Amino acid sequence: MKRLILEMGTGTDLYGGDYTKAACRAVRDAIGHSSLSLFRSCGYNHRDMLVKVTIGVQNPKQVDVGAVAASLPRGNPKVEVVKGGLNIEDPEQEGPTVIAAAAVEAFLEIDPDNWQISGTGDD
Repeated sequence: MKRLILEMGTGTDLYGGDYTKAACRAVRDAIGHSSLSLFRSCGYNHRDMLVKVTIGVQNPKQVDVGAVAASLPRGNPKVEVVKGGLNIEDPEQEGPTVIAAAAVEAFLEIDPDNWQISGTGDD
């Protein structure tokens, strides 16, 4: 499989301390920067795409991986949660403001011999 797309995003939960909500918002931010017309244009089915999502938050065990996977509109998701992100404590509220970071990678099985970069001067 070849990685065709890499997008990054951030998401927050300002008042609830909800790691899953922040993670889903980070994924939505990342995929909001992409248009996957490549698949339709080249005759590929988006269902064949592996979507690897890496989420960084301060408390990885509090992220519902299934909810993050369900937030993806295309492909076959694989979600991993690692220590990262940021918590901002506020003595005026019960929980922290949670900041999550997301990397979303899209992979597809392609034959690299069928592709070439144009404009390199070799054509």
